[in-house]
Amino acid sequence: MASPAQSGTALYLHVPFCASSCDFCSFYQEQPKRSEIDRYLVAIEREMELHPPGRVETAFWGGGTPGLLPAEDLLRLGKAMTAAAGQPGEWTVELAPSSVRADKLAALKEIGVTRVSMGVQSFDDATLDALGRRHSPKQIMEAWELIEAAGFKSRNLDLIFGIPGQDEIRWSEDLRRVVELEPDHLSTYCLTFEEDTAMFVKLSQGKVKIDRELEARLYRGTWETLEAHGYAQYETSNFSRPGHACRHNLITWEMGSWIGYGPSASSQWGDRRWTNPANLDQWIKGIEAGTPVLEQVKDLSKVDRLCDALVFGLRLNSGVQPAELAKRFGAVLPMGVPRLFTNLIAEGLMEKSGPDFRLTGEGRMRADAVGVAVLEQFD
Repeated sequence: MASPAQSGTALYLHVPFCASSCDFCSFYQEQPKRSEIDRYLVAIEREMELHPPGRVETAFWGGGTPGLLPAEDLLRLGKAMTAAAGQPGEWTVELAPSSVRADKLAALKEIGVTRVSMGVQSFDDATLDALGRRHSPKQIMEAWELIEAAGFKSRNLDLIFGIPGQDEIRWSEDLRRVVELEPDHLSTYCLTFEEDTAMFVKLSQGKVKIDRELEARLYRGTWETLEAHGYAQYETSNFSRPGHACRHNLITWEMGSWIGYGPSASSQWGDRRWTNPANLDQWIKGIEAGTPVLEQVKDLSKVDRLCDALVFGLRLNSGVQPAELAKRFGAVLPMGVPRLFTNLIAEGLMEKSGPDFRLTGEGRMRADAVGVAVLEQFD
């Protein structure tokens, strides 16, 4: 396997088991049957033997619901990972409020997890119901008390806005309640309607609608509220107190290298990008045969990496240095990029400070459209 880039290395581990599927979730998941969990654990251990990552800077366990695994399975998974990748400086595990237990948190502390991320989504019963979430506001508070008592170095909470039926009053109340908990990091995502989800079906049937003007007001209100409470925005959807930005995500946005384990996990390692099959049985059979199944395999050119670095880098408040990135990847910057940036500055969507180009507040509102415009310059 090719060596990773020197800008940072990360490991992602996908735990596909989830008790129920939320209406908005498009991530690959399976019901947590004991026999399947056992097969999964054996396969993860073997996959790391077949594709050892070497030491990594960060690790992130997502799902599914990693916290759904019993404490002894979390210990086993953690020991397998650290045997293959060493002890990462930042290690995040995603938790659902209904899966948080004291013994599981103790197991995570024992294996060296430094950061927990809990998917709250909302503190409002009606909003949670609209999302198809299975936890309650009471479970959120009980889980948070346990997480605080466990004493992790960093704690993140996820919220979602733009949910059908959610107005500015409901969202403001969610923000008020979340800042009262004083997490170290907050992720606030605008609801997206992914294909193959119940929410997308409702949208296509006209049962729910997208209100772009409301979404824009919620975006602006979120940024203003969180800044007033000491949370610095460092990416379109992510905010942190000093020293608590998610290094794992920064590695991906800055085009470092990451390797994924488990079904549906994606990797960008060295000059290659690929995805594991989003099918537990297919993934396991490939591991058992000693020839893991890799899908969507792409060998990345220098230009590919430069393009992605600009697209993802512009989502960061720190922005990008196009000339430096071109030098880093040994690629020529397309002539259309400077022209595009000049136009974005004239439109008030971008600003320049020395070699740095960054989106303005209005530009961050249109980050996806800006990303598409950058991609077009590389076509």
